[in-house]
Order: sequence, then structure tokens, then C-alpha cells
Amino acid sequence: MDYKNSGVDIEAGYKSVELMKKHVQETMRAEVLGGLGGFSGAFSLAKIKEMENPVLLSGTDGCGTKVKLAFIMDKHDTIGIDAVAMCVNDVACAGGEPLFFLDYIACGKNYPEKIATIVSGVAEGCKQSGCALIGGETAEHPGLMPEDEYDLAGFAVGVVDEKDIITGKELKDGDVLIGLASTGVHSNGFSLVRKIFTMDKETLDTYHEELGTTLGEALLAPTRIYVKALKNIKDAGVRVKACSHITGGGFYENIPRMLPEGKHAVIEKNSYPIPPIFTMMAREGQVEEQMMYNTYNMGLGMIIAVDPADVDRAMEAAKAAGDTPYVVGKITDGEKGVTLC
Repeated sequence: MDYKNSGVDIEAGYKSVELMKKHVQETMRAEVLGGLGGFSGAFSLAKIKEMENPVLLSGTDGCGTKVKLAFIMDKHDTIGIDAVAMCVNDVACAGGEPLFFLDYIACGKNYPEKIATIVSGVAEGCKQSGCALIGGETAEHPGLMPEDEYDLAGFAVGVVDEKDIITGKELKDGDVLIGLASTGVHSNGFSLVRKIFTMDKETLDTYHEELGTTLGEALLAPTRIYVKALKNIKDAGVRVKACSHITGGGFYENIPRMLPEGKHAVIEKNSYPIPPIFTMMAREGQVEEQMMYNTYNMGLGMIIAVDPADVDRAMEAAKAAGDTPYVVGKITDGEKGVTLC
């Protein structure tokens, strides 16, 4: 008896590392010390010393049950972008710059090519957000997980000068809310998605005119990364007063998180186009509007608050980053919370 007979293939692990090295290398920053394969990732903090009062930010998350679609479609090259996006968007939401990322893949059986494909997506997410992939772990769990399945999670560390942290404390009546368009469902609410639609390859491979693509491709579209947009807005001299990453819990849970006591957010639902995937989900699943806005991003992956005088500069900076911004509402005095009208 040996370890391989128990279900863990050490040689497959070695092959996975070799196959993913080229993807990892593409994410390197000057601050990364050493290479892939050490017991820990090393990252120089020399540049951080230039800040007045540097503060480290961190975020950890996964892709939830969205991975089930990747299994069915046998498409694993974008799910890693989702894992990175969920973490770095949270860091950017506080005004920070993501520095480095680590991933964790748990699988029933290590298929090196599949693992390398997953990591290629992680590397792509890191490149989009400007952070380095400095380490990770692939754990084989025979008997605990089916051989063809895996779970993916990650952890990001970023930095911000304390004076630049986005807290919401400066919000005032009349400040303007700008929403940045999402790419679709992103990585939240897939347990409900899987109840609405039949989860088989035939259904997911079916083309829908209203979507302009297959159902599976629309649902598996990777989460938008907003790091560059927020950096561009900051570099344009705009002070983002508050910021909300619209993830699980949708509008009703996440928007109040950006508000201090005594401030209320008003969102105009008709101020931007709702992607057709959400219209289809609501119709096919007979999901009430309140539940849709309480579960999904409904087309806005990030919402920021700025002074009215800064709206045009913020919009242009977001567009320059490749994002699509909309003026979607305003801040008023009142009980902490959000109204959709």
C-alpha cells in the first residue's frame, strides 16, 4: 500500500505545479521575492514605506456553487477570475491596491491539466487587478469529494494609506451614486440559479436570442474586476466618499454597508439597463422583484458615492478603464438604508 493507492497522487501534484508555472510567472510584480515552490510567498514592503500611514487590507472568498456550472460545461478557464475578483474587489472597495493573492483548490482527484487551467484563470484575474499570485495549494481529497469536482477559494492582501481609506463618513445629502456595470450574475446566488434552470449540458448549451449567447455562457461569464476603474477615478483627483461591492445580499444588504448612520441611499431602478439574464431568471423562476434585488447585483457590480462636482470626472475615468458607469441615484439625510424607486 502507498499514498497513490489511497487516492492521493503526489506525482500529479508535481505535474500540476509545472503546468501552472507559466501562468503564475505572468502575474509577478517587482516586489515578489523568490519563486514558486517555497513554503511561503515573500513580498517586499519597501514601496509601502513611501505612504504616510500604510494600512494592510485583506479579503477572502470563493466562487460558491458557480463551480457546478464549470463541472457540467467542462469549462474551467474563467472560474479563477471569479475567485480573484471576489477578493480584490473588496480590497478596492476600501480604497486599497491589491498586492498579492493566494489560491486554494480542493479536489476529489488531481487532474494536472484541469488544475493548471483553473490556475490560468486565477492568473488572469491577478493580471487584471495588478496583483501577484505568490502561492497556493491544491489539496486532493479522495473519498471526501467526487473525483471530477473541486472547490476554489482565495485570499488577497492589499494596502492603502490611512488618509485614503473609503469609509463613508464624509457622505452628505446630495452626493451622487454612480454604478459600474456588471458582467452578469458574477459569483453570488447560484444556489437559486440552479433551482431556476435545469442544470444539464443540453440546457446550458442552448442558445437564447434574448441573451445573445448560450445560457451557460451567460451564467459562467466571469465577475468584473473594478480595481482599475477605482484607481483611475482616484488618479483623476476624485474622492470616492463611499463604495459598495454588490455581492451576496444584493442591493438591500450591501448598499447600507457603505452608509454611516443618518444617511440614506436612493437608487432609481430605471437609470440603467438591467442585463437580460436577470429578466430571464425572474421570469423563468417566478422570482419576485424584491428577492432579485435582495440576491443579485442586477447589473451593477460596484456603486460609488461622489460629490456632485466630481461626477463627470469620475464617469470619464471609469470609462477610460473600460467600465460602463451610470448615474443611478443619490444620498439623502434619513434613516440608514436604501430605497429602490
